[in-house]
Amino acid sequence: MDAATYQARRRTLRESVPEGAILLPANGEAPRNYEDNPYPFRQDSSFLYYVGIKEPDYVVLLEEDGAEVLYGPPRDPDADVWFGPRPGPEELAGGAGIGRCADVAELRRRIAAIRGAGGTVHYLPAYRADRRVQLGDLLGLAPSHVDGAASSALVRAVVEQRSIKTDAEIAEIEGALAVTADAYRQVMATARPGRTEAEIAAVLQGVALARGMEQAFPPIVTIRGEVLHNTGCTNALSEGDLLLVDSGAEAPSGYASDITRTMPVAGRFDARQRDVYRVVLAAQEAAIDTASPGTSNREVHMAAARTIAEGLIDIGLLTGDAESVVAAGAHALFFVHGIGHMLGLDVHDMEDLGDVVGYEEGDVRSEQFGLNFLRLARPLEPGFVITIEPGVYFNPALVDRWQAAGRHRDMIRYERVRSFMGLGGVRIEDDVLITDSGRRVLGPGIPKTVEDVEDAVGD
Repeated sequence: MDAATYQARRRTLRESVPEGAILLPANGEAPRNYEDNPYPFRQDSSFLYYVGIKEPDYVVLLEEDGAEVLYGPPRDPDADVWFGPRPGPEELAGGAGIGRCADVAELRRRIAAIRGAGGTVHYLPAYRADRRVQLGDLLGLAPSHVDGAASSALVRAVVEQRSIKTDAEIAEIEGALAVTADAYRQVMATARPGRTEAEIAAVLQGVALARGMEQAFPPIVTIRGEVLHNTGCTNALSEGDLLLVDSGAEAPSGYASDITRTMPVAGRFDARQRDVYRVVLAAQEAAIDTASPGTSNREVHMAAARTIAEGLIDIGLLTGDAESVVAAGAHALFFVHGIGHMLGLDVHDMEDLGDVVGYEEGDVRSEQFGLNFLRLARPLEPGFVITIEPGVYFNPALVDRWQAAGRHRDMIRYERVRSFMGLGGVRIEDDVLITDSGRRVLGPGIPKTVEDVEDAVGD
């Protein structure tokens, strides 16, 4: 992205929030266990979107009259010794198309002057404690009061703008997907009995690092796929296991990919695994076919839910008709999460801004288990990039809880479900662009059918 792109983005934001100043802070570094050993730095995504500067501790102030100022820390000459030459404020401002720089110490005085004259300072909600402290210091607020004073007008404007991806943004996502596809092919070739989850995770990260990319999020590499956020990699792969891998590369620009594949460690699905896998694949295909402009993502989710219910009725795990099963929520014993989320500069794009990202004004999350975890329910628009990721899981803790409570015992064949314990979980995920006329699955193809996955595993 060039300076003109960032200038145009800020101009659009300024037009959407015409009154008051807009404060856009960068992230600071976060110590891992002492100050000189920080976590890998990741810039705030809204700051990346509007400014493009990857250095920590900068702040941009967009004045009501259209003036823009980049406030930054004073230069530390010793930093060049330890870390090498870094661009200074003037160079960074030029790259972002900002005409003026100032020391960050001046920012407090400028904000005080704006507020003293009765002006408004808009800012986004904080998702880090150090951001709350910083904003509280600048605005004269207790950190505990910072989130409550965040600007809902700015949140809505940012969500509206960032939700629609340009061709340049889509190209960045597809660049990350190309690396992710390569990683998955190597993962499938590596997966076999005797390997470990850690070895598979190393393949993922090695492919990304070799191409100058990081992981977009801590990858899930597990034979315990029924545990949705199992980020530990401590198990060995054995004959009969299903390996679930959920990961994505992040382009140097910050744009993410997010893909899940489930594969048989032995190279062939057994009969039960194949039946469940085909149910999930059919659900994903139904959801992708449903995704189109004007269709709500809740409808996309429900298309997957009905397909899963139909498939599990055929397998003998549920009984009745699919519409009644889904209306009651009995299918959610197996499909416990929402169909997907927005994707962009964040793998769960803009979720730091709350449910305004995924729900229209006046719409709220369902109270039904499973459906209440749907992150994105609003009507889809051309330019949205979303993930579509149905799954079926056999989680003993959840089965025990539901069976003990007698939940949906007229629809769930618990004794038959018990025979599937140990299968784990199956999830299939792709990244999908909503187009003017429908949808397009992004990136190069990654093996997904039963036959293609079996051909790729251990090859």
